[in-house]
Amino acid sequence: MNKHTAESVFQDLKKLPSSEQMRFFAILGRQAVQSTQDNFSHEEVFGHLADDEFTSAEAAEYLDVSMSTFRRYVSNGRLRASSEMGRNQLFATKDLKAFKRSLQEVRSR
Repeated sequence: MNKHTAESVFQDLKKLPSSEQMRFFAILGRQAVQSTQDNFSHEEVFGHLADDEFTSAEAAEYLDVSMSTFRRYVSNGRLRASSEMGRNQLFATKDLKAFKRSLQEVRSR
């Protein structure tokens, strides 16, 4: 009986063509994501951010917009900073979440 070890599996993997190696890792990644999604609730993963604040750069990334578009939203009053730290504006998670929903609604029309 042939025993498989992590090292022997790895050596066998290295012998595969690169396209099959990539396919293997895609399958492995999908399985990891699916098992993670099955084990954790949204609250468990993101609950600690509920009362957090984002910097402008983080907020723009979260909203999936450029910094210039984000700055335009702020200057037009569509988004308001929840607090300031020195010269930096911070934006509340709940406000960003609501604004992102409104952007998605407009895009889906």
